[in-house]
Amino acid sequence: ATLLVTGGAGFIGSCYVLARCTAGDTIINLDKLTYSGNLEIASANMQFSHIFVHGDIGNEELVEYLLKIYQPDAIVNFAAESHVDRSIIDPEAFVRTNVLGTCTLLRTAKAWWNELAADRKDAFRFLHVSTDEVFGALQPGDPAFTETTPYSPNSPYSASKAASDHFVRAFYETYGFPALITNCSNNYGPRQFPEKLIPLVTLNALARKTLPVYGTGSNIRDWLHVEDMPAIQRVLEAGKTGQTYNIGGNSERTNLQVVHGICDVLDAVCPSAEGPYAALVKFVTDRPGHDFRYAINARKLSSELGWHPTHTFEEGLRDTVLWYLNNKIWVENVQSGDYRNWMQTNYVGR
Repeated sequence: ATLLVTGGAGFIGSCYVLARCTAGDTIINLDKLTYSGNLEIASANMQFSHIFVHGDIGNEELVEYLLKIYQPDAIVNFAAESHVDRSIIDPEAFVRTNVLGTCTLLRTAKAWWNELAADRKDAFRFLHVSTDEVFGALQPGDPAFTETTPYSPNSPYSASKAASDHFVRAFYETYGFPALITNCSNNYGPRQFPEKLIPLVTLNALARKTLPVYGTGSNIRDWLHVEDMPAIQRVLEAGKTGQTYNIGGNSERTNLQVVHGICDVLDAVCPSAEGPYAALVKFVTDRPGHDFRYAINARKLSSELGWHPTHTFEEGLRDTVLWYLNNKIWVENVQSGDYRNWMQTNYVGR
């Protein structure tokens, strides 16, 4: 198949691109390469059928050109600003990419799709990758989010993703555009940009820096290994258009449990003469509007499409920490001036 993948140089998108290239698909990878985009994915896949295009999903002429030239069988939209803390500092950037960009991509794709021959038109799919954060927050004991949970976003990031989901749904309902949505829980794994919790704590611990934990560390997330995201391909191939599918890892943990889990791995594989890594934990002022708990009920995906996660959290966490230990050059390359400036802006002073 030929796939137009947007945001394919990001963390989840790049893992998907690598998997699909390996499976023999032709990938046109459109990515704006903002701070967390990683061009390594482009060079790593040149031996496969991988065409990297540096550009924005909001660039209508560029998207029109790519659709016309490459005639993809599907579009998989990963392109998004995705970090909650950054959205608190600059909400409009999230509106531009996540809302306006997605809307332009939908409109451009719909116009192209309308002109396709009937058989190609019937086979085409547009899959929009979203987040569990659109559903808001849960308290202990609340049932996990299902596909019918009302949207209740609490951060500028989740509000922008909720808006983009609504546009995708509207294009299906209004125009019959063959769209699907996935809402997935927190992803983790190799090559994640180090502003996110697991790589941040791992790299800070190795440098004997403070391990910043928001509030009391009691906030709960459901964790999904990025290599379990073949779920997206399963939805693309077998999902019913107009439907939403939740993707979860069945791995709820408090932030503090995650941090201590990382410290336990490091204590075992590279003990420090200065003492246990957990001694570096420092509780910092909580971020505004910090959702208490997310949890995904992925029963629809497992019962209708036969998908189940394959990684346990403990195995996945250990593998991830070891990857960062064994890939120090990659880490040095992404810890650029921009990233250091970001850490200063967000964490210093808390």
